[in-house]
Amino acid sequence: MSTLFGLSHNATLLVWTLIAIIFLIVLISKYKWNPFITLLLSALMLGLLTGMKPADVISSITGGLGGTLGTIAIVIALGTMLGKMMAESGGAERIATTLVDRFGVKRVHWAMMIVGFIVGIPVFFEVGVILMIPIIFTVARKTNMSLLQIGIPILAGLSTVHGLVPPHPAPMIAIEAFSADLGKTILYSLIVGIPTAIIAGPLFGKFIGKRIHTEPPAELAEQFATKTNSNMPGFGITLFTILLPVILMLIGSIASIIDPNATSGFTVFSEFIGHEIIALLISVVFALFSLGFARGFTKHDISRFTSECLAPTATIILIIGGGGAFKQVLINSGVGNAIAEVATHANINVILFAWLVSGLIRVATGSATVAMTTAAGIVAPVLALTPGANIELVVLATGAGSLILSHVNDAGFWMIKEFFNMSVSQTLKTWTVMETLLSVVGLIFILLLSTVV
Repeated sequence: MSTLFGLSHNATLLVWTLIAIIFLIVLISKYKWNPFITLLLSALMLGLLTGMKPADVISSITGGLGGTLGTIAIVIALGTMLGKMMAESGGAERIATTLVDRFGVKRVHWAMMIVGFIVGIPVFFEVGVILMIPIIFTVARKTNMSLLQIGIPILAGLSTVHGLVPPHPAPMIAIEAFSADLGKTILYSLIVGIPTAIIAGPLFGKFIGKRIHTEPPAELAEQFATKTNSNMPGFGITLFTILLPVILMLIGSIASIIDPNATSGFTVFSEFIGHEIIALLISVVFALFSLGFARGFTKHDISRFTSECLAPTATIILIIGGGGAFKQVLINSGVGNAIAEVATHANINVILFAWLVSGLIRVATGSATVAMTTAAGIVAPVLALTPGANIELVVLATGAGSLILSHVNDAGFWMIKEFFNMSVSQTLKTWTVMETLLSVVGLIFILLLSTVV
């Protein structure tokens, strides 16, 4: 590839990358193009501009898309099925009601954060919001509290899990890209995520709830008020069903730490059931019985639930695949290495670098998942040239960056605006501030943790 305007090879690669990213941002945010199509076009453009052979560009795109979706597509599908069973059985409502009873009305917003955190583990953020909206409206009505004081803690819990806590697909992307340890990442994500969610959730929710008052949209409030399930599952069995994939993954990780060479049959078995796909598959099958047949649903009901919940995930899966294609072109064109060299010469802390890259892509594209996927491709070569870096904390920093400053180019922004019946200005003051708090406070805790581990 010839250099541009006398610039060095690395500088030329970075200029073309910047042009491709601006192209990506403008088409998605200004012209509202489909993100999947735009990611493929940007990947194609970047590959050709950086001098890759056309055949190599195509193989990079297909390889990157396939490689990214190999695990993630299955995780999304199974996680969505688990969430659907939780919704239809009334399990999510059972968790909320039990926690409200235990915590009491005055501390109900703390219970809501815990609900968001737990419910967010197996489901995508958007799915979690849809599951939780009936509970938010019901609890706000029962307790006569501000809708935002109840809602913000749940949103903080859901969003924290979405960005930081495996086996959620977004952090799983970075774990695979950086070859991080799953068990350690889960442990660190809880150490960082819980205090972060407390600050951006119950504490900020109480503050903003007193200043901005909203009422649920009348039609939605009426619809959810009349929706009841007379045969809800118990609190214990619901909690166990949701946490089963995490428990299985932790068993696998602990077995790997104790017996790293897998010399015993028990370790091999533990690692097998602890793989994210097997853990989720076991959990979904268990949920079909614990939250399905045991609640009186027929085989036709369960077949319908597990089929209809997959349609909304198609777009998410394709966007993730498109992000993977773009990421692979970044790597194969040599851009990843060029950025890595610039970053290492500049002596930027790799944790801060991962957070900045992910944050910039998030602000630009409006998607935490695109930010996480693309940043993983940019940060991985830097990480490879940074001996002694804590890989698991770099995963968390990438996740924290992907949460920052959700605004008008984010589908989640509009979802929250509509469900909470707010104006654009109110949504910026509530949702956008909450997401930015999660990102910045999360980074602070990650940097503090890095001094210890």
